[in-house]
Amino acid sequence: MQLYKQLHEKLSYLEADKIEQIYQAYLFALESHFGQKRESGEKFITHPIAVASILADMRIDYQSIIVALLHDVIEDTLTTKEKIVAKFGQEVADLVDGVTKLDRIESSSKDETHAQNFRKMVLAMSRDIRVILIKLADRLHNMQTIDSVAPIKRHRVAKETLDIYAPIANRLGMYKMCIKLENLAFAALYPRRNEILEKSMGQVYGKNKEVMKLIERELKEAFSKNSLKDLKIVGRTKHLYGVYKKMLDHRASFASVTDVYAFRIIVQSIDDCYRALGIVHGLYKPLPGKFKDYIAMPKFNGYQSLHTVLFGPYGAPVEIQIRTQLMDQTANNGIAAHWLYKTGSDVADVIHIRAQQWVNDLLEMQQNTSSSAEFLENLKIDLFPDKVYVFTPKGSIMELTRGATVVDFAYAVHTDIGNSCIAARINRKFLPLSTVLLNGQTVSVVTSRAANPNPEWLNFVTTSKARHCIRHYIKNKKRSELVVLGKQLLDKAFSDLQCYFQKIDSNAIAAFLEKSGFKTLDDLYEDIGLGKHLSILVAYQLTNSGESQKKKEDKCAVGAEDKPLLIRGVEGVAINFASCCYPIPGDSISGYLNVGSGLDIHTKDCPSLAKLCNKHPEKCLSVSWAEDVSGSFCVVLDVEVTDQLGVLAELTQAIAKVNADIYNIVCGERSGGDVLVSLHLLVRNLSHLRRVELHISNVPNVISVIRRKGL
Repeated sequence: MQLYKQLHEKLSYLEADKIEQIYQAYLFALESHFGQKRESGEKFITHPIAVASILADMRIDYQSIIVALLHDVIEDTLTTKEKIVAKFGQEVADLVDGVTKLDRIESSSKDETHAQNFRKMVLAMSRDIRVILIKLADRLHNMQTIDSVAPIKRHRVAKETLDIYAPIANRLGMYKMCIKLENLAFAALYPRRNEILEKSMGQVYGKNKEVMKLIERELKEAFSKNSLKDLKIVGRTKHLYGVYKKMLDHRASFASVTDVYAFRIIVQSIDDCYRALGIVHGLYKPLPGKFKDYIAMPKFNGYQSLHTVLFGPYGAPVEIQIRTQLMDQTANNGIAAHWLYKTGSDVADVIHIRAQQWVNDLLEMQQNTSSSAEFLENLKIDLFPDKVYVFTPKGSIMELTRGATVVDFAYAVHTDIGNSCIAARINRKFLPLSTVLLNGQTVSVVTSRAANPNPEWLNFVTTSKARHCIRHYIKNKKRSELVVLGKQLLDKAFSDLQCYFQKIDSNAIAAFLEKSGFKTLDDLYEDIGLGKHLSILVAYQLTNSGESQKKKEDKCAVGAEDKPLLIRGVEGVAINFASCCYPIPGDSISGYLNVGSGLDIHTKDCPSLAKLCNKHPEKCLSVSWAEDVSGSFCVVLDVEVTDQLGVLAELTQAIAKVNADIYNIVCGERSGGDVLVSLHLLVRNLSHLRRVELHISNVPNVISVIRRKGL
């Protein structure tokens, strides 16, 4: 009972009947966990009571506190969900079950389990946002008692806390929770660094007390002189992990990070915030470019405040935050403010809506992501959003990750805008899609119905939504191309067997698909295109499916022509042109079915192809260029020149005269002072290449021109 009394004292904000239900949950948990102990040797019941107490400090609703008391009973005891439904109702049981499911995952690897955990957590959060509050409180108490845990597990849990749980708390605006988690995880991961830093911080703040008192006194006098009353001035201390991270990220010394005096000024209204800002700017000179107005443009998690940095006494920088009492409470409690101020607080409601929208965005991302590992990667990207704010042409503010490009902006507006964007106007100037956006810019996106996402965009986009949408498009596009390729390969295989696929009985095809584990014919085509199934073997099995000789003769014809697979140009992601020999139209070519990536096209005299075909002859197949082949193809020319000023310019001019494009140039010295220039070009066909070689040969100082074929 002594343990429960500590919780009971924090429940005065709840009605008596709600407190009685919490007491019944305590008795239920006490009975369920009877005899169980934690790794520290304490009774297990101490953990759910501590988690419930953390939530009670947030003044959260009574159902969440009941769930905190019961959150381990399904996982660690014989208690069933049905029993909880009967005792506490469906809503509580669903919450307990949702929290429990996060840890009940079977997987082939720890990494996959880790990824699936968070995938399931997002699903549970989307149904009820309180799930994450309970998980954060659970993690906080686990971190507070982590010293009793084995070193390997301690390291894993602490790292997971820094990578995921603390950033989630920050994303939800729960600053106090975030700071506690970060400091505890830092101490567990790097105990020696934590000890040294803690000692040094104590010494610094001991020395700075007099200066802090001086600044606080001058601030109070300035506010009194300007008749700004009913305010509070609080000296801020930087938390250990924040100091460590700043030193690490900026490669800064301890002295430069801690040689800053920080104050928070709490006032009564938004008008007073701006009045206070004018007063402090009159007292000390502001540092240019260091003012941020998060009241007019709140952060992604709803945080509001005015930030400024001033030249203080003795030239030391003074960081000032100015906010109202409600803003301060919201900054500390974030989404929990929805419960703290649920009677008439618009700010708390806005934060709750923002949080729910973020969770819904994560859910959409999860549903369209094939692997748990990829989802976790996107989640981590989304958890560290240092934001920039830009304007749409209609004046709406868009919030983006710092470093975001035009493509990120386009996807933030709408997925269809991102998929079809081709150019952008930034402050009325046309700029590339890869342009990094800055605060205050006005961005207008130009779209085209014929446009599609470019895989190259993955090299510069920064937001998880843009990255996910591009990958999703490429994946679907690759499948459609692989289906087409697989059908072509199977048709060719039937042709090689002098048979007709169209005459194969539909029942035989259905039986083959079922036996091979394919749901549809397109799934079979995709696997053939990926090289996972050899088309000739599939064709052989289908033509020898136990039918009579007469039926086999009906679907096969003696003397059918053996037709090679036609290559019509730059086929996309299913057909690849080998970088060892760089085949172009006009070359004699062969194909090699590369498992997992599609069909690789080589020149017939490519040494790499010869090795592959000797090892896997069944994967080599006959291909040829189609008559209507089109597009630009990569080729490499190794040009030996004498080392003379301007020779590169002459080479590029010669290439431009025959309408070839250069996409890369690599230079290297050779013996005797000559230079080898490797020109990576885009040409249409072999005759086009011959003209390029002729023009290059006529350039003065060119010694030789050799096409690179085979590595």
